[in-house]
Amino acid sequence: MDYLQIKKVKSLSGNIKISGAKNASLPLIAMTILAKNSVSIKNLPQVADIRTLLKLLSNLGAECNFHDDKVVVNTSSLAQTKATYDIVKTMRASILVLGPILTRFGHCEVSLPGGCAIGQRPVDLHLKALEQMGAIIDIKSGYIEATAPNGLKGCDIIFDKITVTGTANIIMAAALANGKTTLTNAAREPEVVQLCEVLNNSGVMIEGIGTAILTIHGTNSKLLNIEGFTVIPDRIEAGTYLCAGAITRDELTLTNVNAGHLGAVLSKLEEMGSSFSITKDTITIHPSKVIKSVKIVTQEYPAFPTDMQAQFLALATQANGTSIIEERLFENRFMHVSELQRMGADISLNGHVATINGGTKLSGTDVMATDLRASSALVLAGLVADGVTDVHRIYHLDRGYDALEKKLEAVGANVKRLKE
Repeated sequence: MDYLQIKKVKSLSGNIKISGAKNASLPLIAMTILAKNSVSIKNLPQVADIRTLLKLLSNLGAECNFHDDKVVVNTSSLAQTKATYDIVKTMRASILVLGPILTRFGHCEVSLPGGCAIGQRPVDLHLKALEQMGAIIDIKSGYIEATAPNGLKGCDIIFDKITVTGTANIIMAAALANGKTTLTNAAREPEVVQLCEVLNNSGVMIEGIGTAILTIHGTNSKLLNIEGFTVIPDRIEAGTYLCAGAITRDELTLTNVNAGHLGAVLSKLEEMGSSFSITKDTITIHPSKVIKSVKIVTQEYPAFPTDMQAQFLALATQANGTSIIEERLFENRFMHVSELQRMGADISLNGHVATINGGTKLSGTDVMATDLRASSALVLAGLVADGVTDVHRIYHLDRGYDALEKKLEAVGANVKRLKE
């Protein structure tokens, strides 16, 4: 098993190219199930979750040719409609094949998903919406068995709470449904917007793109001709490297990035003292030598993202004063706190609120990654900790970050991937 060894950085400088967004790539890959043609997708990140989903599609009978950051997927030969546990257990996003397989074939079996242990992320919202569209759902032996003998039918759906994966799943299910589906309380993340835009360009008329109310006009089982497209930049990867510049107090430039997707993150970094130079596809962070404390509440887009909470918590350990971070989306997403405390951080937890007394000196030690974003928080802490920090269980990190240690090494960090 691999781990990362990090030594305190002297200084960072240079450019970091941001990869394609993992959270956009996954639904877009699943969307190819709706296509009658081979679909070319560019700017895919080289991360484990992408390989897992492509393996799942291959097991279902699709042809997937993955080279560098491009994949060509042909699902015309799709023969299986059962997503088995051995793959789904490693990644919750595997549930994204449920909607497209069901709407195309009228039946589907998907194992109940696994993934990061950051709290409950139930799929009941997905299932309830599919039932409203005419699906018959049964849970047997750990599998979701769904049938739609007469096809899915458009209807009005109101999500009880915002769900990004649920929104993507139902958009894809509605794309081939018979009639119009109106989805209220839909997620507005850029990753959802791109899914809608690609479908819209492929003959599925979607109204309200980028808003909380989407209207999808289904094709009544007619498969789509999907032209090739390029995945949007990863806003969470970008935010992580901006935090690297902020915590080390060094100037960094990100390329292949969309600042328009990072409004809440940039705003909080500005509150903490940083400033930015921004162009169409670059962001340069000019960090302050004095990091200010901050108050953060995680909420759905366009508010502050839960996927940046851990990184900002690490940054707050080096701030002057006391910072407050409130996690409103996932109940177990503070598991990195105990590892940061092992490094000397002064953090107290009260339910879903973390209080960070900043300005503490961190010391390198052995720490364990507990989920994807917690991993990157420990790396950030390691950049400024005295001594050596060994981050174990980085298979979590590899699920969502493309060549993190290589990108950090290229700008001056002392980060090595080693074997246990």
